[in-house]
Amino acid sequence: MADFDFDVLVIGAGPGGYVAAIRAAQLGLKTACAESRETLGGTCLNVGCIPSKAMLHASEYYDAAANGAFAKLGIKVTPELDLDTMHGQRKDAVKQLTGGIEFLFKKNKVEWLKGLGTFTGPNTVKVGDRTVTAKNIVIATGSSVTPLPGVEIDQKVVVDSTGALELPRVPEHMVVIGGGVIGLELGSVWRRLGAKVTCVEFLDQILPGFDGEVRKESNKILKKQGFEFKLGTKVTKVDVNGGKATLTMEPAKGGAAETLEADCVLVSIGRRPNTEGLGLDKIGLQLNQRGQIETDHDFRTKAAGVWAIGDVIPGPMLAHKAEDEGIAVAENIAGLTGIVNHDVIPSVVYTWPEIAGVGLTEEQAKEKGEVKVGKFPMLANSRAKTNHEPDGFVKVIADAKTDRVLGVWCIASVAGTMIAQAAQAMEFGATSEDIAYTCHAHPTHSEAIKEAAMAVAGKPIHI
Repeated sequence: MADFDFDVLVIGAGPGGYVAAIRAAQLGLKTACAESRETLGGTCLNVGCIPSKAMLHASEYYDAAANGAFAKLGIKVTPELDLDTMHGQRKDAVKQLTGGIEFLFKKNKVEWLKGLGTFTGPNTVKVGDRTVTAKNIVIATGSSVTPLPGVEIDQKVVVDSTGALELPRVPEHMVVIGGGVIGLELGSVWRRLGAKVTCVEFLDQILPGFDGEVRKESNKILKKQGFEFKLGTKVTKVDVNGGKATLTMEPAKGGAAETLEADCVLVSIGRRPNTEGLGLDKIGLQLNQRGQIETDHDFRTKAAGVWAIGDVIPGPMLAHKAEDEGIAVAENIAGLTGIVNHDVIPSVVYTWPEIAGVGLTEEQAKEKGEVKVGKFPMLANSRAKTNHEPDGFVKVIADAKTDRVLGVWCIASVAGTMIAQAAQAMEFGATSEDIAYTCHAHPTHSEAIKEAAMAVAGKPIHI
């Protein structure tokens, strides 16, 4: 057998790539990771999940202080926005976490090859001016912002999610193109800090892919907070002149065009796989119609010795999905059994309140057969009541015959944390009765999951 420089080479050091590299090294494989950024962690740590949560957290406090939530609790303050310091704590969080991964690479003896990885042939990758060979190569190159045809991103007036994190001042009027997770989260940051925010969404409701009832309720809650929505609307053009943008829009189903002025436009219509420049033709690998790399259940591609995980393969573009796939692919390469249950991957929107779900929506579940649904409002939850967090509900969807839980959806201040319980229950094949008969600590937001599970059989206690 030919000698290779490495047992495993991972291309990309985002949540999927760095986790795959560390796990492979832990399993005794000689491992390297190619990454062209100056820091590790990919989009998620550098310009995605982590910095956006730092801004969401800080802006929540500012909003609570500025708009009466603190006053309600008997805390009188007159807040003053120091945007530079707010940006500073965001950058600090990123620096600490990306530095932490660099430390973990050293600790686990993962070699960081700095540069863009490009296939030059089977088992051979060029990184910068160095060419290396590896027995197994994992493609974990992630995704980037999908451009909107005819709209140029200048990162000053027209920004993507990266630019929206770096704005040097609060816009007077921000228009968000796209009513998905990223648009709603970053729109929330700037709305809390004082911007007027208008969200333009092509579909007739925000949060595509989420449960229908959750989508409607989320729209209602965000509207109450000050978001303006233009649903079923298509942006055809954005003209920038003198630091202002003029958007031309028309109804998605046809009709007269209208214009809207803004001093900041955030384009967030989705993400697309990063496959350009990989040299996939050199290993005979073709993309599917959506520009993704197809793999089998073990994350093997059609090219011998080449595997792929994360945003470049089909499935939701989520950091935690990529991480789980990173562990699984490393274990499969090492001859163990690495599995990801793609039916139980939670999704979270970090607005206020948070919106989370796992499994099937009610609409999807009904397509597959008869279901029973239990709901419980956060208004009736004692912890939510004491915290002045009345918005939202928990919904448990179960199979009508077996009572097995098919999906759980919730809107609550800590929905992102609550959903882990639902995911774990579903991973173990729980019934709604299993959740209902599990003792939950009181008073906690999570009691709402228990009550919603009780409601599947029509017997919640507190409503």
